[in-house]
Amino acid sequence: MSEPIGVAMLGYAFMGKAHSRALQALQHLDVPVRPELVSISGRTKEAVEEAAGEWGWGEAVTDWREQVADDRVQLFDNGGPNSIHAEPCIEAARNGKHVLCEKPLGLSAEESHRMWQEAEQAGVVHMCGFNYRFVPAVRLVRELLDAGELGDVVHFRARYLQSWGWDADESAWRFDPSQAGTGALGDLGTHIVDLARYLVGEISMVSASVRTLVPGRKVDDHFVAMVEFENGVAGTLEASRLARGRINSNSFEINGTKGSAVFDVERLNELEVADAKGFRRVLVTEEEHPYMRFWWPPGHIVGWGDTFVHELAHMLEAIAGEHEVAPHGATFEDGYRCDEVVEAMLRSAESGRREEVRSR
Repeated sequence: MSEPIGVAMLGYAFMGKAHSRALQALQHLDVPVRPELVSISGRTKEAVEEAAGEWGWGEAVTDWREQVADDRVQLFDNGGPNSIHAEPCIEAARNGKHVLCEKPLGLSAEESHRMWQEAEQAGVVHMCGFNYRFVPAVRLVRELLDAGELGDVVHFRARYLQSWGWDADESAWRFDPSQAGTGALGDLGTHIVDLARYLVGEISMVSASVRTLVPGRKVDDHFVAMVEFENGVAGTLEASRLARGRINSNSFEINGTKGSAVFDVERLNELEVADAKGFRRVLVTEEEHPYMRFWWPPGHIVGWGDTFVHELAHMLEAIAGEHEVAPHGATFEDGYRCDEVVEAMLRSAESGRREEVRSR
């Protein structure tokens, strides 16, 4: 039996459910420490109590401060709105808790940098929740790149398209700049910025257009950007909440001197890989493929929610000392560097010029 580790969760809505489900699954899988669900918090008493009962949390509380001060808790998992990422995570780290925080890390690059520095100073394990790194097919692309199978990268293009923004409830926190920071750029764009950094390298220069198309909306609906990487690779990134017909199309293509790889989350278990002759389809379910040790015989596919199982398993293994969070998991440093790219895009959209990505 693995050793227990006490976990506290902030947030009970979309990400709270995804993380709670993953933690519950990990109680029955082969991980070095077994998560014990100590408490879940949220601002609405009835809703958080309902979530606690549904997902097996020991307690429901309405103040995250109780969680970060709780001696039973060793891991604090923050799945709340963007505006409550910084303070709870910093206080958790100061209290010696390991911290997993959903993306985007902070409301600004400055805030994200402060979160990273506080976690480093506290000496805790820290991770930013970019779950698409934990899609088996995406991890396989990274392994192909590391092995030189695609050659030297020459182009990268990614787009994340959804359509729900046309008819969205404007009272939701995602449309309030004080709670969300940005719109499609921070919500969807940060995912593809992180994948670009994970697969290709640091982004050094951007030229971007960031637009709000729905009248009266206070956050952006769409962005498109040309990016240049430090290693000389060029790429394009695009995200929209207004792409009719696109429900959750997160896709990328990476071209190298020997081959290419194409992925779309709407075909989660598949990867298209090309050599000089053309593409072939790879079903990423073989025993030797990334993360498949947790699951089923070859040909039996996994789902979107399982990426959080992989992510949290990676975090638990890092806490147990089996490996570092980086390079396959995103640290708070990765969250910060992603936010610097976002801010460079905002500066470029305002100035109409290419902008350099800054680093503190």
